[in-house]
Amino acid sequence: MGPSAPLPRIVVIGTGDTKSDELRFMASVIEEAGGLPLMVDVSILDDPPYAPDYSKHDIAKAAGTSIEAILASGDENSAMTLMARGAASLARDLHDTGQMDGVIMLGGTMGTDLALDVAAALPLGIPKFVVSTIAYSHLIPPERIAPDLMMVLWAGGLYGLNGICRSVLSQACGAVVGAAKHGTKPDSKRPLIGMTSLGSSCLKYMKHLKPELEKRGYDLAVFHATGMGGRAFEAIAAQNGFVAVFDLCIQEVSNHHYGTVVTSGPDRLENAGRAGIPQIVAPGAIDMVDLQAWQDLPAIFAGRPYHAHNRLIGSVTSAPDGRREIARLVGRKLATAKAKVAFLLPIEGLQEWDRPGEPLHDPEGLDAFLDEIRKALPATVTLKEVDAHINASSFSQKALEIFDTWVAQGIIPEGRP
Repeated sequence: MGPSAPLPRIVVIGTGDTKSDELRFMASVIEEAGGLPLMVDVSILDDPPYAPDYSKHDIAKAAGTSIEAILASGDENSAMTLMARGAASLARDLHDTGQMDGVIMLGGTMGTDLALDVAAALPLGIPKFVVSTIAYSHLIPPERIAPDLMMVLWAGGLYGLNGICRSVLSQACGAVVGAAKHGTKPDSKRPLIGMTSLGSSCLKYMKHLKPELEKRGYDLAVFHATGMGGRAFEAIAAQNGFVAVFDLCIQEVSNHHYGTVVTSGPDRLENAGRAGIPQIVAPGAIDMVDLQAWQDLPAIFAGRPYHAHNRLIGSVTSAPDGRREIARLVGRKLATAKAKVAFLLPIEGLQEWDRPGEPLHDPEGLDAFLDEIRKALPATVTLKEVDAHINASSFSQKALEIFDTWVAQGIIPEGRP
């Protein structure tokens, strides 16, 4: 954005009846930073002591109702859910009609609940900031976090302005204006492929596949499958944002099955198929269950092989019966796909630490998974067994062969060098 460009329009969303001082302070910072604040009031009861650009009545109308009907809906939860629907609809309309360049939202639990819906309604590339008293909290389920959402902890600011609150709000407002001015939008010149993996100490196929796919005229986005990465992958797939996916690390399916916090939500391995995106899938690291390394090991995993990757995350192997359960779950998820699915099965191992001599080596568990997945995959999925470890070059080559065949058949659009 050059010096003569129009001011970036920043939508500011909050409850003006209870947080007017904070919201007006935010508007002043946005103006000082070279932005144009557009105030959106999502109050339910009282009116703010200023005239918002979009009132609670506008929000109710965008939700297809009235503020009176919202007030009569039952309780504050149902009322704010309706206001969230209206705010999300309004924000999407402002984006689609070219009237916004970024959004910043303020709230406690109620405001954050609404803000997550607004962020999810906006496409990738629009700056989205939430200043929240529950930023980074496990109260927020991963499936509700937009792929490029930025959160700032609203420290010391639940009620009224103070020095700490001003510092937090001013930094957040400066950040959203800066992002709107200088952020680079996603480049759509080359078809985008999504891939899942873990770090290269565990899974290595992306080292071979990335340069090969780029030579063919594609952009490749590799998602770190440690909960939030898989969530971002699923959110973009749900918006039909990929021309194809190499979903080669589906460990988050196991994590969610066992109830760990390293989850991408219940719809992991479902959105690409639901959107009709061709999928090349492999069970990378599905034998592992990730946990916080700083907590005691749950009793269900007592005695199982364990690997502490760092001080944040560790991995334990699931038992043979558990791996059979996971294999059946994978089969059920892939059965819903509306496009081509190929399942690559590397029969010598699923991640680097399951090799002989490594801490997660478990041939009995591997055999149980291999046996069950062969039975669990639906007839609509093409099974390709690879007589190699997942980190062998022959595995990556087989994945690339399937991809090239699908391009030649017109199942995947050709790249643009």
